[in-house]
Amino acid sequence: MGGKARREPRAERPLVLALPKGRILEESVAIFDKAGYDLSPVLKKSRKLVRDCGPLQVWILRSSDVPTYVHHGAADVGVVGSDVLLEQAFDLYEPLDLGIGRCQMIVAERADAPVDENAAAHLRVASKYPGITRRYLERRGLSAEIIKLSGSVELGPLTGLSDRIVDITETGETLKQNGLRIIDQVMEISTRLVVNHASLKLRAREISSLLERLAEHV
Repeated sequence: MGGKARREPRAERPLVLALPKGRILEESVAIFDKAGYDLSPVLKKSRKLVRDCGPLQVWILRSSDVPTYVHHGAADVGVVGSDVLLEQAFDLYEPLDLGIGRCQMIVAERADAPVDENAAAHLRVASKYPGITRRYLERRGLSAEIIKLSGSVELGPLTGLSDRIVDITETGETLKQNGLRIIDQVMEISTRLVVNHASLKLRAREISSLLERLAEHV
């Protein structure tokens, strides 16, 4: 008989996980592996930014882009540092601290040229995190010009671009090697799992399972 062929229902797409490039990537893959998710294709040398990993499709992004993809619903879940989340201030569900990538956000200045906050007529602070830096200065009651940098923040005080920096560090060794000293701690930093609010409702079963399995290993 004639008529239109019956269309088979389209298979539901895999859950999309956004992972950051860099130092957190391998640690993230290790945690997901313990939870029963094989993300080993992510670690294979390739220029591909989208990797199929069974029930998960993994997108490999710049750390600063992970919250954007999750916030707008392009990715369902993501892994990102709390520093990036606080700087961008997106409305995301943060159900889990993965316990990796721990470091601290600090304020540093030249060890041989300490700044007198009371005498400084025009204090300049360089950072990759202008929003967090501004809020820190407001809490301290300090007025300063904030200079946004994208990399090698330690050069700020060394070149005279800034008096101080706000940056993240694990051991402080790089600061010492560049003649800088830590004068204050802004906050502790860790890596979080974030979830898109709509996905939390529409993919509730899969996301709940993911969270439960990860929670057992962090």
